[in-house]
Amino acid sequence: MSETPSSADVVRLTIDRGLLRGLGVALAAGVVLALTEAFGMSGTSLLFRLGYWLPLMLLGAIWGHVCSRLVERHVDMDRRPLLAVAALTLVMSGPLVIMVWAVTSWFFDDDRSITLARLPDFIGPVLVVTGTISALNVFLARTPVQTHAAAPGAKPARFLDRLPFKLRGAVIRAVSSEDHYLRIHTDRGSDLILMRLSDALVELEGLEGAQTHRSWWVAKDAVRGVSRGDGRATLTLEGGIAAPVSRRYAKALREAGWY
Repeated sequence: MSETPSSADVVRLTIDRGLLRGLGVALAAGVVLALTEAFGMSGTSLLFRLGYWLPLMLLGAIWGHVCSRLVERHVDMDRRPLLAVAALTLVMSGPLVIMVWAVTSWFFDDDRSITLARLPDFIGPVLVVTGTISALNVFLARTPVQTHAAAPGAKPARFLDRLPFKLRGAVIRAVSSEDHYLRIHTDRGSDLILMRLSDALVELEGLEGAQTHRSWWVAKDAVRGVSRGDGRATLTLEGGIAAPVSRRYAKALREAGWY
């Protein structure tokens, strides 16, 4: 293993693509709910409805992102997306019901009918909205992140700068997640670095490859064959590395000519 990462590496702030996607979906849903005067808000102005729905949906998206990290540890989202949607909806909805009730009470503080006794009334609407947003996020994530070879004269992929000293100048064949670390597979062996795959995918731009599984990125030039079994495909890479292909990405990779 390479040297222990510095504290700067540990606290480095990066933007997660999954969070960005969730925020985008939440904003779009908030606009739709405001425009359609959903859940009995026909007597209020558009500006009021936007002020109510957009912050509420953004808070829900952030909470949903946290919950998705917890759920994916126990539910294989690649093989069981519907179960993942159901689990996300259930895990998210409890705290969201309380949050929606509290925000609604504050927005409509002149309505004496919004009391603690009405808290159960929010369960149904929250389940509907949360289930819909969870389904959109789970199924939108089924497209693999692809990276592309750098154009002539362009800067090399930033990820190359993260190679441990003993692997500098090596050809990257694949990158796989191991807990909080990434294992970099190269033609000179492998080593671990502290990084999330979602962040690495951004920095791998400049190398031609694709995400084949929630925990794998593979360089296209490294693929030497494919095998199928138990309903899944496995890519055999140069050097004998076996990289899984999840069902969520199989169709897109097949259409792109990976196998």
